[in-house]
Amino acid sequence: MSPLKSFQPATDHLDLGEAFFTPVQPADFPQTVLRYANYAWADRVGLEGLSEADWVSHFGRFQPLPGSLPNPLALKYHGHQFQHYNPDLGDGRGFLFAQLREPGSGRLMDMGTKGSGQTPFSRAGDGRLTLKGGVREVLATTRLEALGVNTSKTFALIETGEALYRGDEPSPTRSSVMTRLSHGHIRIGSFQRPYFLQEQDNLQALIAYACRTYAPAIYQAAYVDEGGAGAVMAAPLFLRWVGQNCANTVADWFAAGFVHGVLNTDNINITGESFDYGPYRFLEQMDPNKVAAYFDHSGLYAFGRQPEAVFWNLQQLAGALVTLSDQDAIIEALRSYNDTLSQAVESRLFQRLGLASSGRPETDQPFLQNLLATLRSSRAPLDDTLHRAFGGREWPQGDAWADVRARAGDFQPVDRRQLDQPYFQSSHATTLAYDEIEALWEPIAERDDWSQFEAKLAQTETMAQAYGFSPISADDGSLALQSAQSG
Repeated sequence: MSPLKSFQPATDHLDLGEAFFTPVQPADFPQTVLRYANYAWADRVGLEGLSEADWVSHFGRFQPLPGSLPNPLALKYHGHQFQHYNPDLGDGRGFLFAQLREPGSGRLMDMGTKGSGQTPFSRAGDGRLTLKGGVREVLATTRLEALGVNTSKTFALIETGEALYRGDEPSPTRSSVMTRLSHGHIRIGSFQRPYFLQEQDNLQALIAYACRTYAPAIYQAAYVDEGGAGAVMAAPLFLRWVGQNCANTVADWFAAGFVHGVLNTDNINITGESFDYGPYRFLEQMDPNKVAAYFDHSGLYAFGRQPEAVFWNLQQLAGALVTLSDQDAIIEALRSYNDTLSQAVESRLFQRLGLASSGRPETDQPFLQNLLATLRSSRAPLDDTLHRAFGGREWPQGDAWADVRARAGDFQPVDRRQLDQPYFQSSHATTLAYDEIEALWEPIAERDDWSQFEAKLAQTETMAQAYGFSPISADDGSLALQSAQSG
């Protein structure tokens, strides 16, 4: 391995102890062929010195990164799946492989896996990931990142040479193992487990660790400055912080036209970072009833119900945290979600449009409401319409759009120079409809032709450069403190 001069390994999760994880071993795959490597993020986290052999060794064979976790850890958690409680969850086909600190920011980052083999939580599953599933995840994370969504990053995808049988796609199918780079893997379900098991000491330890590691401003206020007030003070502040993080991500999804598909409590990260993409969809038209999972028969996680679904999940977190604090303070903390969400949705929509807010709610809100209503009633192509309208360049013609065009005159482009980007000279946006994903997979499956997949990634990168969005990551807890004090 080449010297990793700026790599900053970490092992923070070990501090929690084995009440929260089980050391495991990765599967021994028949082969390891590197199919995707996220070189841009490798550079950002100090792993720019990896050779192709190193990528395969670390992310296909899971040889430990120097100074990081000595063994993979299968994380323990419970959760509600489609609002039904399941105490038999945990990392069943993945594990926490490594931790590190992002150079410059010092932010703790996790490397988690998907398809890395069976664990004690596999529940008779094979612990594997189809290659198609891995390809879909690469496409999802690169597009979401390009659209400014606070998302995990697919770091590596390696084909593993096994034939898998799945009921929802032609079998046998090719296999893979994926590594994701994420701002933590502590989720709402992580808190539900000690609450369910009545392990109050572990619940206390988890919130202290989560605040110290991810929201140090809250940790300082609750555990240091107040002379040991501890979880009684930390719990409502932490819930407020998680609610704000989740509200920002729901707003990200809305502006991106993204349907996650499986918003169970074990898929909601406390940092708000979106992760774990199975049956997702990007909207082709504005459709609040669009679902991503074929098994979501009631539309519980439909596009228009995602804000409600995430709030329901936050209520489950509140139910665990109320055992540590005052009920009224916990209920008050929940309100931060809706307060943050309404403001965040407006902000993200203006960002997606490349327009500056007027600063006047009586002007901004009717414009956005009318735009969304017209997108829905007209069934206009969502991505192409927003693409052509970016910076106020070109709104659809016709009577249905007359009011939108009239109101749009109240807004100016954020940066007119941005409109000179070659991407915005095209009349068509870079999209990722369901049929496109199927078309990208077909040449891979039939003749191992990755050219269309690689071309889509290149197009997505061009889009990312044109937009220049910077996803909003979780802060250090200061905003939650401020909103609690002002409230």
